[in-house]
Amino acid sequence: MTPKTLRKRIHALALDLRWTWCPKTQAAFAAIDPLLWEATNRAPLEVLRRVTEARLLACAEDAGFGKALDAAEKASAAYYGGKTWFDTKVKKKAPRLRVAYFCSEFAIHESLQQYSGGLGVLAGDHVKSASDLGVPFVGVGLLYRHGYYIQEIAADGSTRVLYPNVDFGDLPITDTGVEVLCPLGGKEVRAKVWRQQVGRVPLFLLDADIEGEPKAHRELTQGLYKGEPDLRLRQQVLLGVGGMLALEAVKQRPTVVHLNEGHAAFASVERMRGLMAKGKSFDKALEAVKASTVFTTHTPVPAGHDRYGAADVAKYMRTHLKAIGLSKEAFADMARENPGDKLEPFCMTVLGLRTAHRVNGVAKLHGEISRDMWKGAYGLDTPDDVPIGHITNGVHTRTWLAPEAEAMYTKWIKPKWNSADPKANPWAKADKIPLEVLWELRKTLRAKLVHFVRTRLARQAERRGEDPSEAWRTFDDNALTLGFARRFATYKRAPLIFKEAKRLAALLGDPDRPVQIVFAGKAHPRDGGGQELAQMVHKMAAKPGFRGRVALIEEYDMRVGRMLTSGCDVWLNNPIRPNEASGTSGMKPPLHGGLNASILDGWWPEGFDGTNGWAVGDESEFKSRTKQDAYDANALVTVLEKELIPMFYQRGKDGLPKKWLEKARRSLVSVPGTFNTSRMVGEYVDAYIS
Repeated sequence: MTPKTLRKRIHALALDLRWTWCPKTQAAFAAIDPLLWEATNRAPLEVLRRVTEARLLACAEDAGFGKALDAAEKASAAYYGGKTWFDTKVKKKAPRLRVAYFCSEFAIHESLQQYSGGLGVLAGDHVKSASDLGVPFVGVGLLYRHGYYIQEIAADGSTRVLYPNVDFGDLPITDTGVEVLCPLGGKEVRAKVWRQQVGRVPLFLLDADIEGEPKAHRELTQGLYKGEPDLRLRQQVLLGVGGMLALEAVKQRPTVVHLNEGHAAFASVERMRGLMAKGKSFDKALEAVKASTVFTTHTPVPAGHDRYGAADVAKYMRTHLKAIGLSKEAFADMARENPGDKLEPFCMTVLGLRTAHRVNGVAKLHGEISRDMWKGAYGLDTPDDVPIGHITNGVHTRTWLAPEAEAMYTKWIKPKWNSADPKANPWAKADKIPLEVLWELRKTLRAKLVHFVRTRLARQAERRGEDPSEAWRTFDDNALTLGFARRFATYKRAPLIFKEAKRLAALLGDPDRPVQIVFAGKAHPRDGGGQELAQMVHKMAAKPGFRGRVALIEEYDMRVGRMLTSGCDVWLNNPIRPNEASGTSGMKPPLHGGLNASILDGWWPEGFDGTNGWAVGDESEFKSRTKQDAYDANALVTVLEKELIPMFYQRGKDGLPKKWLEKARRSLVSVPGTFNTSRMVGEYVDAYIS
């Protein structure tokens, strides 16, 4: 094999993002240059660009590398070779089904910094499961030149926000050669349409950062959630209106449009404009759009719903208002909970509700909260009458599964990875896994995490000009390891556990039963409150009693999330109930023999059965934030003191914490089979065709 042939084969594999959940393909990429693979945050095309010709020649002549590359290509052929769930179970019922899925962010892999947090992670996992199931599906989003942002934690714990300039040449994307002109404020924004292939699913991304175009247009796709509300509004016009125009331009004609959050709600208006241009009346156009639109709302936090001045929306959507025959106020009333109230702003979520036939929250509890929250938008007094259901979120198993865990499951439960079925549950057989085998997995993954934490802390220290040697004395391979990693929004209360600082220090400092905690998370670049939480954790980690036992890892991304959710023994979650719509990070530790200790919020009220983890406190809700924090912090530390730590360190003669492992195995049996995106996407498909 020549280096040229090798480049061609690697490039072809890299362009299909199925590799992001295929260990064999990732192993082939890593073998090109392991150090470069890690240095590029596992970006295969960047590795291919930067690797030396001498190293590439060595790979081409290496029989072992050739076998690894063959294995990757065979895995790809096997994935595409069989019939899918949709082909065998659904196609006859819905032969014309074609779903277009709109979202402002997609988390496909850590090397593609086009996501900020849970919304993007959910969207990326949704796309991957749509591919596994064979659902006729396309994704629509924006392609950001600066991505989200790179987070650095300064010596004082404050957040430094850095915006990278992404080289699109290193991304696994292709230029479709198509451009669209999106009307915006009486002008037209020119946007390129890029294609990202995620298994069987094409993801079309709009890019307005085109040389020679006006600055106001170019900035629309320069950063994710980067600008002020006016910029965000204009981005959402491009996402919704431009996204529909892009689908038409690339000859994708969906029968169902799925709006993942309100950011893309203007897609419904563009669809109405198109139907009215073909002769339909306003009412008939709205009826047709509603009948084929699914809207998923993701947050019970009021600040999470975008609201704009009616005049600003009318200014940027003037072309559409004229086309559909609505005045500024009439259009604003479509997005007001109280039509006619001129003081009420234009709400993107309400527009989504009013233009969709099916609306859902992302957990059972969130559905209940959403029905109460939006009853006014439907003109109803009783939440039970509000037509909002729920489809609980999940995770794409193989994206988050550690290779060591996958190898164990391949041996003991033999899951059929390429035969996706929403109702399949191989995890029910996990109770056959011997406890000693599960314990060896836990020890291996915990040791990997400890090495990862030390490496990251040393790197952070070096960047700050500090001595990195202390980092290598941090953490213990055998200590009970707790993890907390998620977006640092204030309601998630990252530092809550430190409200019981004395009790916590006593637990962490016990030489016979040591405990350690690793934190990671990003706040929005303009969320000062969230950044203060990160600073609090940083400062607490440096205090006597916590130093060496508490760590804050900067730059929380999918790689960090994967390491923490696989390596931690216990996953902590302590939001202010009921502000966590779903949360998916806690669905990942059970895949690795980990356990959850969580407030009964989001998905956990559905997942917790009394035997597979811990509920922190009860469902008590106080009007006083101070009282709530004190109550929940006490409940959390009490669970650690009375139940969790004693169980972990209660060992038999064989050295195994039998009761702990039985609980961990119960978590493995009970959680992954339900809380996965295969089941979730199957439920959405059922909703489309029922």
